Amino acid sequence: MFAKNCVNSVRRAALNGTFVAKRTKVTLPELDWDFNALEPYISGQINELHYTKHHQTYVNGFNTAVEQLSDLKEQLGKDPSPTIARKIIGVQQNLKFHGGGYTNHCLFWKNLTPESQGGGQLPKGAFADQIKQQFGSLDNLIKLTNAKLAGVQGSGWAFIVRNLDNGGKLDVVQTYNQDTVTGSLIPLVAIDAWEHAYYLQYQNRKAEYFGAIWNVINWKEAARRYDSCEIN
Repeated sequence: MFAKNCVNSVRRAALNGTFVAKRTKVTLPELDWDFNALEPYISGQINELHYTKHHQTYVNGFNTAVEQLSDLKEQLGKDPSPTIARKIIGVQQNLKFHGGGYTNHCLFWKNLTPESQGGGQLPKGAFADQIKQQFGSLDNLIKLTNAKLAGVQGSGWAFIVRNLDNGGKLDVVQTYNQDTVTGSLIPLVAIDAWEHAYYLQYQNRKAEYFGAIWNVINWKEAARRYDSCEIN
């Protein structure tokens, strides 16, 4: 049985009181770069709208769902009825959607860095060695991930993960809407395939966006995440 020493932000939030009596709220993460720093690959206008409008919507929706769930749990204690149960189920759907949108985007921003600051450059180390061992080259891993992205019908994500149930090997996982990866799948890189991530710049040429984004991927951050997940 593989043990994992990785705790994501949602788990930490739970431990710090987000899901208990003392309510706290999540907020937008601070970006490590200016909106226009990823040009020409991702425009400043897209980043500003993506961050201040779309990501903020998921932050607001998640906080609202957490508060509603807490209130409904109190109501259930007083009135354990199917009516309250149905309301809880409805809130849980919002919690999953907005919680996924919040956490996915938090990782997405950390996964990006300007080309001038090392974007697109894979550092040497255990992560790079694993990529070469499994895929032969970084280009092959990128091709596989782009194939997963191209296969998203509608909106979704592709994640490069470390699979703790498979000896810590790398996998590429496709999800729809704002579904995320959890449990033994430790996300290293998240690529947003929603139209709001590229349409203002690339319009219907989403394959160009999938090709361009690798020039600003923060592989150093991915390697840090890979190294922080120990396999016993």
